[in-house]
Amino acid sequence: VQLQACGGGLVQAGDSLRLSCAASGRTLSNYAMGWFRQAPGKEREFVIGISWSGSSTYYADSVKGRFTISRDGAKNTVYLQMNSLKPEDTAVYYCAASRYRLGRSSSNYDYWGQGTLVTVSS
Repeated sequence: VQLQACGGGLVQAGDSLRLSCAASGRTLSNYAMGWFRQAPGKEREFVIGISWSGSSTYYADSVKGRFTISRDGAKNTVYLQMNSLKPEDTAVYYCAASRYRLGRSSSNYDYWGQGTLVTVSS
């Protein structure tokens, strides 16, 4: 599976942004999907994830109530909708696919996109 993340950019605090993760090579409907982020000088952290069926969603506490994840099977794409953005959300965002199960650890995921930069100014 090849993943291509896009949609990042420079926004102001309080704005919204939607990231996309398009897949090629395999259908994403068989994979749990996650979004991670890595801020400058920090380790990569889990943000949000969705099971292959869409029945389960995991959130990091820092984004609960502001971020949502969805998947469009027809477009073979997963989305990260980010609302009420804060400067601390500034990071490179990565999408990832897991063949087996949804999880919060990066070790759960088998395929990674290249990352897209989100910068939130105060």
